This record gives sequence, C-alpha cells and structure tokens, in this order.
Amino acid sequence: MANGQAPKTPKGLRNAGNFIDDRFHLAKTGEKNLRKVFPNHWSFMLGEIALYSFIILLITGVFLTLWFNPSMAHTVYDGSYARLQGVEMSEAYASTLHITFDVRGGLLVRQIHHWAALIFVAALIFHMLRVFFTGAFRKPREINWIIGVLIFTLAILEGLFGYSLPDDLPSGMGVRILQGVMMSLPVVGSYVSFFLFGGEFPGELIIPRLYMLHILLIPGLLLALIVAHIMILWHQKHTQYPGTGRTEKKVVGTPMYPAFAVKAGGFFFFTFAVIAGMAAFVQINPIHLFGPFTPTSITSGLQPDWYMGFMEGALRIFPNWFDINIAGYAIPTGVLVPGLVIPGLLFGGLAVWPFVESWISGDKRHHNVADRPRNAPVRTSVGVAGVTFYGLLWMAGSNDILSETFSISLYASTWFFRFAVIFGPIIAFIATKRICLGLQRRDLETLEHGYESGTIQQLDSGEFIEVHKESSTETVHVLQSKKPVPRIEADALDENGVESPQKRGIMGRIRLGLARWYTKDNVSFDGAVPHNGHVGHVGPNESAETGKEEVVGTR
Repeated sequence: MANGQAPKTPKGLRNAGNFIDDRFHLAKTGEKNLRKVFPNHWSFMLGEIALYSFIILLITGVFLTLWFNPSMAHTVYDGSYARLQGVEMSEAYASTLHITFDVRGGLLVRQIHHWAALIFVAALIFHMLRVFFTGAFRKPREINWIIGVLIFTLAILEGLFGYSLPDDLPSGMGVRILQGVMMSLPVVGSYVSFFLFGGEFPGELIIPRLYMLHILLIPGLLLALIVAHIMILWHQKHTQYPGTGRTEKKVVGTPMYPAFAVKAGGFFFFTFAVIAGMAAFVQINPIHLFGPFTPTSITSGLQPDWYMGFMEGALRIFPNWFDINIAGYAIPTGVLVPGLVIPGLLFGGLAVWPFVESWISGDKRHHNVADRPRNAPVRTSVGVAGVTFYGLLWMAGSNDILSETFSISLYASTWFFRFAVIFGPIIAFIATKRICLGLQRRDLETLEHGYESGTIQQLDSGEFIEVHKESSTETVHVLQSKKPVPRIEADALDENGVESPQKRGIMGRIRLGLARWYTKDNVSFDGAVPHNGHVGHVGPNESAETGKEEVVGTR
C-alpha cells in the first residue's frame, strides 16, 4: 500500500462490525479470547479427537436419518441384495439394507458413522485416563470431571442404542441382553421391561423408542454437556505439564489465534480423513451377513462393540451361586451384579474419586500444573488396577473365541477369568506402586547427581567413578515440580496435645489410616538441591528447544 498504510476494511464489513459491536460489545471480549494461551502437548489432542468424532457423528447421523425407517412392522425384502430377497424382516432392517446397497454413498456413510462412534468412545476413555493419571481433575476442576464421566456414560448408552437400531441378529441379541438386565431388578424389573418394550419381548415399540433416544434425547444431552465442558475449560484454562516458566498462575503455550486455531482446524480434517479411510477400506458391522433378528435365532462368535465388552465379560463369568429369593421375589445376582452393580461401581467410583482423594489427603489447593503419574503412586496404582479390571472383563467377553482359537476348555477359561479379575488388579496395584516409587528415587538421584555420562574417571586417590552430567534447566524444573503431599496427621493434635473430636470418631480414624496409606513410602524431594551430590560433574548439557511459537499468559 502507498505510504506504508495498512489496507482499510471494506465499508460494508466495517459497518456490519460496528452494528454488532454497538449492541453486544464483542470486540474487546473477542480480542481477549483470541489471545488466550493453550499449553502444548500431544496428549491434549485426545479430547480434540473425541470432539471431532462427535461432530462427524452428528453430520453422518443426519444423513442416515433421511432414509432410515424406525419401524418394526413386517415386510418382505425385495431390494438389491439377492441373498435376502423374499425374506420377511422389519422395516428397520429393510431400510438399513436399502441405505447399504441402494443409496449412493450409503454404505460409506454408515461405516463412517460406526467407526466415528467407536473412536469417540475410545478417545473419551484415553482422554479421561490422561486426566486421571495427571491429577487434572483436582480443585478447581471437579465439576468438569463429573461432566466428563456423564459424557462417557451417555456415549456408551448412545452407542448401545445405535447398535440396536438396524434390528439385525447381533443388535437383537444386544437388546435381549438389555432386557435381561432390566428383568433382574428386584420387584420392579418386569414393570420396567414391559414399559420400555410395550409388552412382552421384543414387542413392536422398542426400535422406535430407541430411535427417539438415539437421535434426540441423548445427543441433546451430550451436546449440552460437551458445550458446558468446553465453556468451563475455557474459563478455568487448561492444565499444563511442569516445565520452565510454568507455574500455578502462569501458562506457557500457543495463542488461540492464529496458531492454535489453524492447528485445531487441520487436526479436525486429519481425524475425518482417518475415519473416512477406515470406513472405505475396513468393513465393520456387515448386517447383511447376519440376517434379521428373530427371538429363536442365535449365532456363535457374536461380539458386541468393544466398549460393551466389559459388561459382556462380567455376565459370562459371574457365577449364579448367590441368587436368592426374598418374599417370593427372585433376585438373580448372576445378572444383577455384573449388569448393573459392576458398571455402577466403575462409573460411580470415577465420579467421586476427586472428592475421595481430597478428603483422604486433605489437599484443598488449586492445581493448574498437572502431576507426573509417578509422583502420585497410589492414584496411579489405583488407575492401573481399574484398567486391569476393565481389560480382564473385556477379554472375558470373548472367552468362547479364545477357547476355540487356543484349544482351551471353555470352563477352564471361565474359571481363569474369575480368579484373574480378583487377583489381577491387586498384582497390578502392587507392581505399579513399586515402579512409581522406583522412578521417584531415580528422579531424586538425577536431580542431585545429574545423569550418567558413560565416562569413567580416575580420581587422585585411585578411585574410579562415572562422570555425571548436569541435567538441562528444563529437566530440573520438571523434577522440582514434585510437591509434598499434605499430611493430615499434623492436625491430629491441638496445641495441648489432645485429639480433636473429628479425629477420635470412626470416620476420623478411617481418614487417618487412609492418609497414612496414601502417603506411605512416598519419596520426599524436600531439601533436594540440584547437582550437589557428586564430585564428578561436568558442565550443563542444555537441551535448547527451537522453532516453537510459545507465549506466556496468566490465569
């Protein structure tokens, strides 16, 4: 431009912008939000994958609703798939076959929708594991953690209901299991089943009702919760990993505009490309190979979508030894416990854990810098034990396939998993805690001595030592980020040496015991001074990082 002046905004856009800003005063707010800083780490993309998968689910779901007929009315198939021509089936199954074989791009969109659903749940699980193991759920983010647990629970229900809509043989078996779990409810089970199915199983109403839940109620709840989750995250800002310049009140990362916005936009299209590629080249849920559902049919080797595998495994291995009858009402614990109690304990335990940990440790501080998992050995061990429990139940859901593949007795595999789900998490907890404590000791040694250089040096006394190099400034900041865990024992006695009433009660005793267990063996970094514990130091080996566009912001 002449005279070095920047080009002026076109008059029409300038007038429109002034019109909007005069009424909503968005200019200053928008400018502030565009400067918001987002920390950089690859694990933060797990939540983005979940968000982008949900967007893809909404888009492809709208496409599928244009042709899907959620009716259980009977019809005779006369479409393009020759193997099922003349077969009696429901309108829902016939319309799904129509989408698959007669709608241009229908099979591709169906598979994109299904793959996006699987990746959505998988990304949610890994995102929640990242949050759990780094302690990102702690104050002030407990509410957002609970919202995340609700999103995860609704996502599983949404997937189950969507899987059931085509009314093919696998989906019908899934609905049958759902009905069996409902019937296991004491006293009210049969009433709940009759209400949902409109009479005896399978009835004529279950597909239309699941359809309404699948396309309206649950997506609406998910959308509202996701928006609330993002708004709270935006207000509280993201947690960040420890490092140079990163404190509880200072954020180091990438500004929202333009760097983060461009990166996020590109990552959405990358996620969509991967899902579309899988849908194009990897077959999933070929409903035309199974045929329509009939209550008298079953197939071997039938498996639900992977995220329901843990419930399938629990139902398969839980014994019926504890079924009881009270006042004429049967309580089939062999279905009630694995179908409702175990999932309730898993999801309920996740929801209340932030408050349980805070109560045990007495930690009421704000946490904006994430923990390294090794620095919270009990939490990390509990998480690994939970993952082990979930994984063993998931594997038990395919015990028939494992038995056939490896020529193992089905009863032997069932008994193996019955013992494994009890002892496996215990072994995982002990092993993980020992690993975390070992890593803490190594970190302390690295902080005080530096790291081994591989160079052997002989001292004047004739002693041979290995020369240690000083760690980089970044490494020192990371190692020094370990904070002491609050100990509530310090509050057990008042100034006169008398226990407070809260500590003398049953809950106080339990809390003290749990606090000692939670902090036991934890390696203390108090008083540790970098590079003061070895005479064989050489100069610092700084690991300079270049090419990163990072800025610093305040919370």
